[in-house]
Amino acid sequence: MSEETKNAAPRRVLSGMRPTGRLHLGNYMGALKNWVALQNETNPDGSAKYECYFFIADYHALTTDYADTSEIRKNVRDVILDFLAGGLDPKLSTIFIQSHVPAHFALHCLLEMITPLGWLERVPTYKDQQEQLREKDLATIGFLGYPVLQSADILIYQAEFVPVGQDQAAHVEITREIARRFNHLYGSKHGTAAADAKSDKERLAELEQQADVREILPEPKVLLTPSPKLPGTDGRKMSKSYGNTILLSDPEPEIRAKLKTMVTDPARVRRTDPGNPDVCPVFDLHKVFSTAEVQAQAAEGCRTAGIGCIQCKGWLADAVVAELKPIQERRRYFEERPDEVDAILKDGARRANARAAVTMAQVQAAVGLE
Repeated sequence: MSEETKNAAPRRVLSGMRPTGRLHLGNYMGALKNWVALQNETNPDGSAKYECYFFIADYHALTTDYADTSEIRKNVRDVILDFLAGGLDPKLSTIFIQSHVPAHFALHCLLEMITPLGWLERVPTYKDQQEQLREKDLATIGFLGYPVLQSADILIYQAEFVPVGQDQAAHVEITREIARRFNHLYGSKHGTAAADAKSDKERLAELEQQADVREILPEPKVLLTPSPKLPGTDGRKMSKSYGNTILLSDPEPEIRAKLKTMVTDPARVRRTDPGNPDVCPVFDLHKVFSTAEVQAQAAEGCRTAGIGCIQCKGWLADAVVAELKPIQERRRYFEERPDEVDAILKDGARRANARAAVTMAQVQAAVGLE
């Protein structure tokens, strides 16, 4: 078998986003643009390198916003429009809504049965989110157990890779641990034959020493993707919770107005003061969106006070508007064709349900359910 033939089998990839409304530049550069690159990547023989599944995690929206669900449907629609506008192609990727695939919740229920409570309580984001969202009552089973649902999202497709930035890599580890525990409990030839007086802990310890374990739920690997530093208009990380975002769907005048107010190097109090682009949030965005030539001009002009911050921001706005123009044109196309969007979601759900059914059949047989 030639190397090209060996490389032809696509590697399954899975990722998703919570529906919190229209996507912003941080969502695009940190995730969506990378997803589009993965779906378009091919093997030497021209076949797809990755089998891609991308979904809108509407169940996950309920973990923190269960008290007010009035915006979920609208937000889901906005996210799917931004997915398609950003370049996800339903001919190349399976695009679907999480709640349209009941197997996510079925596997989630089974995984909850075997996941130790201590694993969830030590997830770093558990206490961090409770601190950040003090106005919400997050003392719920759903919020504590969201990593199990996240694991089910990945494992139901037996995904090989989860594309994330470096700062998100740790979130995949609990999925690997849950998959490993499931496989040791139910993938071993001896796993169901040890119904004796031994405790569950003793049985699991024995199983973990056995090498003959069938990988029913493959442990997913992290697929590191570029995640450039993308500050918001106030200099902090771009985030809807900070109100400092530039949306993919913002019209040009709004983009320019937002960038015009963006914070810069605090040392540049007056137009004649030289600045330092290395500490300027505006220049961080130049590094992402502007050409090398514009970056060089902006850096030199800043250091010598040859240009003012308004001119520097104007150059940046030109680059951002140019990046978003084709995205906004595609969004308008799909906004005008709601039936086409519905058909894409229906077909995505059909494909996702078919693949999820394969996993659930294996899982139920392993667990001992009919």
